[in-house]
Amino acid sequence: MENNNITKAYASSRNIYDDTLTQSTWWSKLYIWFFWSGVNDIEIADKVLKFIPPDFNRQLLDIPVGTGVFTLKKYRALPDAKIRCVDYSKDMLLQAQQRFLNNKLENITCTQGDVGALEFNNEAFDIVLSMNGFHAFPEKEKAFFETARVLKKGGLFIGCFYIKGQCRRTDFIVNAFLSKKGWFTPPFQSLEELRSVLSSLYSQVDIYHEKSIAYFKCVK
Repeated sequence: MENNNITKAYASSRNIYDDTLTQSTWWSKLYIWFFWSGVNDIEIADKVLKFIPPDFNRQLLDIPVGTGVFTLKKYRALPDAKIRCVDYSKDMLLQAQQRFLNNKLENITCTQGDVGALEFNNEAFDIVLSMNGFHAFPEKEKAFFETARVLKKGGLFIGCFYIKGQCRRTDFIVNAFLSKKGWFTPPFQSLEELRSVLSSLYSQVDIYHEKSIAYFKCVK
């Protein structure tokens, strides 16, 4: 799933990625307010991560891990889980790896990988987590198939990402700017298209959304 535009985009944003998503500066707050109509990424991430049981001690795949800025606190609370973190961007992956090492989280392994061709056996994981990734993946059909393939029967697929058709301003910015720069990659799903895709792969699908961000919990 080689895409140099995506690689360059995430390499160029490595020094501002965390500040932007966590709204820790005045300009990142302005970005969230203007581009995303005030949707709070931190609150959505917390809702997604609450789908993971507090005593979880099995196999979890996190793809894409990004810099680990949203998951660090949750992973600290899961010392008995076996966590595999994957990202296509070396820049994002190295930041996540360093963040986990600095916090002495020895149950986490970080590897570079392609969501469209995962190097894991069928039904290898009990939970697959994907936050803010699918709107960037260029081969979404393969990504949906692969994340379902590596999930065990009865396992959870949880995550969040951009959906089209909920906010015209956000849709315009995504298509006019973010997609051209490589941070997002069309085609994008509407809420109903996403529901249809997930329902074809999972036995139980719960989808929620806040404006242009959908978050979900699916059981295989």
